[in-house]
Amino acid sequence: MKRALLICCLLSLAACKKSEPNSLTNCPAFDAGVPVDPILLAFLSRARSAHHLVDDLEATGDLTTSAEPLERLVAGPLPRVGSAELAPEVREVLADTFARLADLHSRQGAFDRALEDVQQGLSHAHEPNYFRGHLLETEGLVEERHAKALETSDKAAAAAIRKRAIELLEQAMAVQSGVIERAPSAPNSKVTIDASSVDAPTPAASTR
Repeated sequence: MKRALLICCLLSLAACKKSEPNSLTNCPAFDAGVPVDPILLAFLSRARSAHHLVDDLEATGDLTTSAEPLERLVAGPLPRVGSAELAPEVREVLADTFARLADLHSRQGAFDRALEDVQQGLSHAHEPNYFRGHLLETEGLVEERHAKALETSDKAAAAAIRKRAIELLEQAMAVQSGVIERAPSAPNSKVTIDASSVDAPTPAASTR
């Protein structure tokens, strides 16, 4: 998933909570009297900016510093509900951001760091949803890269890690199958976002 589009969608969904009309043609059913949370919007906007910065750094081939904006994002500040728990939207952005950090770090050969990123992301995605499935997929890809890096120096370790990668990718498929099977079938359950209301993500935003 393109991160810029994901965060734009989260911003759009949060904007649906405003009582005044907005540009979205088919917004989820929120109570009209519930005001939008400006702190949540500030975080989502900050997240979108961080991912755009990474897009620009990746486009220049600068993998060394590309993770830095995302590391600042996950370090906080983070908006909390009742000064305690993180809002669901915040957890989703953090889960997806840690998945991207894992991808970036593994592409630099920092495999242990990448696996730590995945575990931190999974701590924000307890439920069997898209974000948990995506983190498991990312962990599988990290292990694939790790196995490839060990092929010439330690074939036995490479084979064991490749086996784990396959298991993780199978787990990711199972989670995402569950997401699809649990999806409501009612027509009004679909969320349609006007393409003109969000910025198109750059090609560099895609996961490698």
